[in-house]
This record gives sequence, C-alpha cells and structure tokens, in this order.
Amino acid sequence: MSIIPEGWSIFVVDIEYTVPFEQIQPVLEPHMEFVRRAYDEGRFLTSGAKVPRTGGVVIMMAPSLEDAQNYLSDDPFVTENVASYSYTAFKPSNVHAALK
Repeated sequence: MSIIPEGWSIFVVDIEYTVPFEQIQPVLEPHMEFVRRAYDEGRFLTSGAKVPRTGGVVIMMAPSLEDAQNYLSDDPFVTENVASYSYTAFKPSNVHAALK
C-alpha cells in the first residue's frame, strides 16, 4: 500500500523569498505552525530551507495542481506576500521501499 493516495500527484514546490530575510523572520513562526499542520494532515512528505537561505522546498501530495495551490494559499508566507511559489507535478515511477 502506497502512502500516496490513488489518483494523487506529488508536487515539488519551490519557494523564493521576495523580500529581504529580515522581513521573513517575523513570519517564520506562523509559517512553521502551518508546516506542522500540513504534516499532521498528511500533505507534506518533506520540506526545508534552501542553502543559501533564499527560500525553501516542499515535497507535498495533492489530487491536483489547483488543490495544491489552494492548500498553500493559507501559508503565512503567501498571505503576508513575502514569497513566491512555483509548482512541478510528477507521478513517481520509482519509489523507495519505505514510501510504499
């Protein structure tokens, strides 16, 4: 049994800060609360900051691109307009045994 629901895709979400990091810092804790909730709801598979710290990357599951975008529209980085998001969808053809 796969952890990826039938008919869903995986999305690589590339997050780019659009303001200086000093303006990101006050939004980090609310963003991390959103991230924790996304893990609790089973949406995120992995996530983290880019190196260097210019944004982040999220690997998430969703039934459609529209659903992924709608879900992330509640992220404080989006609501506070401090980052831009780009999405790449894919259906895995090879998966590590731990993800099956």
